[in-house]
Amino acid sequence: MKPSPEQGKLLLALARDAINQALDLPRSGASPTPEFAADGACFVTLRIHGELRGCIGSLEAHRPLAEDIEANARAAALGDPRFPPLSRREWRQTEVEVSVLSPVLWRACPTEQDAREWIRPGEDGVVLASSGRRATYLPQVWEQLPEIGRFLAELRRKAGLPVDHWPADMQVGRYSVSAFHEEET
Repeated sequence: MKPSPEQGKLLLALARDAINQALDLPRSGASPTPEFAADGACFVTLRIHGELRGCIGSLEAHRPLAEDIEANARAAALGDPRFPPLSRREWRQTEVEVSVLSPVLWRACPTEQDAREWIRPGEDGVVLASSGRRATYLPQVWEQLPEIGRFLAELRRKAGLPVDHWPADMQVGRYSVSAFHEEET
């Protein structure tokens, strides 16, 4: 599903309401439309003054998109292991972003050069998987890491893989997103 800008506003409202509910705050009463009943995958990213404050998501569709957004919003606010749970005070300053993912396309990339030829820098979200470890960066991360070599090295670090070695069993996934930001809606 590729949501429209109007649908994106509703997805942001669903994410915000899920966090409001988790923090015992009033909800807007937004309710999902029928197209959000289909399985979908998303990431919910929280930022305070432009700094990451939480990001949790699903790479594969395994539940209705509306449920995925609500669960990932609560998890980004209260369960991201990199941060303490979001306080009510912080929540007032928090911007929400919802990224709806396309299906991930996978390819075996036994060399880094294979990955460089498969990935579209600046466009693709990327997943690296090797030796039971896996990590992803949304396409938005290209803004902070525009050079593909550094992007791949940092993604290996995130996955707990050696930064200076490319495993021969590496699987590389790529996907696109429809991203919606509160400040743009």
